[in-house]
Amino acid sequence: MKNQTRRFSLQKACALEVSLFTGALLVFAGEPTLPAQQTGMTHTQAVARAKQIVAKMTLDEKITELHGIHDATGYRMVPGVPRLGIPALHMTNGPAGVGPGGASPQPPATAMPAPIALAATWDPDLAHEYGKIEGEESRSLGSELFESPDINIARVPQGGRVFESFGEDPYLDGRIAVAAIEGVQNTGIMANVKHYLANNQESDRKSIEEEISERALREIYMPAFEASIKEGHSASLMCAYPRVNGAFNCENAPLLKGVLKQEWGFDGFVLSDWGATHSTVPSALNGLDLEMPTGVYFGDALRKAVDAGQVPVADLDEMLVRRFAKMMEFGDFGSQPKPEPIPAFEHGAIARRIASQGIVLLKNDNSLLPLDAKSIKTITVIGPYAVRPNTGGGGSSHVIPLYTITPYDGLMAKLGLQIHVTVLDGSDIQAAADAAKRSQMAIVMVGDQDSEGRDQSLELPAAQNQLVEAVAKANPKTIVVVKTGSAILMPWIDDVPAVLEAWYPGEEDGNAVASVLVGDVNPSGKLPLTFPRSVDQTLAANPEQYPGVDGAVHYSEGLDVGYRGYAAHSVTPLFPFGYGLSYTQFSFSDLKILQQSGGASATASFTVTNTGQRAGAEVAQLYLGFPSIAEGNEPPVQLKGFRKVMLNPGESKTVELKLDARAFSYWSVKAHAWQVAPGEFQVLVGDSSADTPLKSTVTMQ
Repeated sequence: MKNQTRRFSLQKACALEVSLFTGALLVFAGEPTLPAQQTGMTHTQAVARAKQIVAKMTLDEKITELHGIHDATGYRMVPGVPRLGIPALHMTNGPAGVGPGGASPQPPATAMPAPIALAATWDPDLAHEYGKIEGEESRSLGSELFESPDINIARVPQGGRVFESFGEDPYLDGRIAVAAIEGVQNTGIMANVKHYLANNQESDRKSIEEEISERALREIYMPAFEASIKEGHSASLMCAYPRVNGAFNCENAPLLKGVLKQEWGFDGFVLSDWGATHSTVPSALNGLDLEMPTGVYFGDALRKAVDAGQVPVADLDEMLVRRFAKMMEFGDFGSQPKPEPIPAFEHGAIARRIASQGIVLLKNDNSLLPLDAKSIKTITVIGPYAVRPNTGGGGSSHVIPLYTITPYDGLMAKLGLQIHVTVLDGSDIQAAADAAKRSQMAIVMVGDQDSEGRDQSLELPAAQNQLVEAVAKANPKTIVVVKTGSAILMPWIDDVPAVLEAWYPGEEDGNAVASVLVGDVNPSGKLPLTFPRSVDQTLAANPEQYPGVDGAVHYSEGLDVGYRGYAAHSVTPLFPFGYGLSYTQFSFSDLKILQQSGGASATASFTVTNTGQRAGAEVAQLYLGFPSIAEGNEPPVQLKGFRKVMLNPGESKTVELKLDARAFSYWSVKAHAWQVAPGEFQVLVGDSSADTPLKSTVTMQ
């Protein structure tokens, strides 16, 4: 849609929104949904039953059950064995909603806001709702396993899959991941936490050798996986493409057998990323349970290895028992209940709420936002993402939306007055500037399309930056809405008074963004990753660290990932981790630390007050600064607790955050174990990693 002028009324815009919802419901009414079916079978009972079934299988049947198929009978699935009552296992991709499964063409589903937007809510309750929708819709589209969540750390903001993960901090990552897994699995669908381990870039992802210290692995790249297994009880795990310290992830014995299965007690099954299996015997012996998508290594080659005595049949039995037992726990053996249709309107409303809660207000000079509908008569909405929604990133996580709400329809439905609106795609920059100059206010919507399979520049396309600059010069009341999958550079930041980071809002793009612009939703999102001022502030400044040299990437930054690195080197970013403004104001006071006697734990309590004129939510964040450690010091600040608090104007609430021994621990390479650091810890509380007005100390012996 180019250079169009429209006059909207509230009635017409709302009618359009209702018709879109109704159409989606009618078109999709035939798609099935299955409610959760839990058998009540304990893991011990399921293992015993699985062993009985495996004992009756022939060797050929066992081999068939250890890899997926891709032929005329199906794809993204493992076939069943009807004579023994073993059902087929169907999988569907995530994590931004139900993506590609075995059906062709891919059926539509609720296009959720990108997972990075979910992380920006800093709200585990919303993460649970997010996972619940995905679990229900996975069933409706005929799958038993949902390939989600993606919890790889955003080591570099250039990473092509940052948009489908939860940011740069392992603690935040873990809290969101556990809640999302529980949401998925409470519907009776198996979650599949991925990609284990350190799948932190798309550049050379299938061959890159990553050299990572033991301490960095344990403190940065493993904690969210550990939480997903120990607390979230993820039914399955996907091993990643890269090599880590000399071995491919899907045949890496220390990581799969040592840490995952033995140390963490993982009782589910490990499946490979698509094409991430590189061997037969090492993979079979070192912890891989299921090769996907086909049987290049776990088909005929595995049968030959068994016949040659290289792989014991007992190892095959363990792989199968792991998967069958977990499927039994989730009710996948036996008859299934009658399907029900996807509730498109209900799920869309939840997606809209999550998207709006994840939007981050980065700048708001002179309180330009929220829009005052009573005073606006003319407005110009400009840009490539003003004329179309940005429903999600590309690659295997792409979702076919049930419906989409466009930016201008969403905005006009919220404004509710007869307003003269000029909508341009921004391809003619001069025309855009001229239109902006004639309007009271201009809204520029820019963004990108990140995708699996490639890393991205932190720069928006040059034409989009030029567009922002031209419009801002023409109209001093220019609002920029950024729809990106990761951090971007903002060369125009000093020239515009207001900026919103909306990420990829999903199918409800128009309504979610509009709800924040007009103030129906007071923005409460916080950045889950740091926004740099320049590329030189990222690890890309050193090619050996990213994207690698001669097939290897050195994680020589150690623990200094994301905001930890900025703090350690006293570098000021464009926007810090944890940052986000509101249409109201908050204050923090009265920090108290109660240390538990006889143990390495403590409770921090403090008061958060809404000192402004609007109801809103603040994310209170607690960081620790560690004492000196002989084996090497920790970064200056580390997130160890947070709580999202809703407050009316003038209201105060007391927040308590408990800190267990793990919060005060570092990974000792000498002991190969977690150890509490003795000495005085700094306790820092505030609204971002760079703004912690409350400070105290606590001493650990």
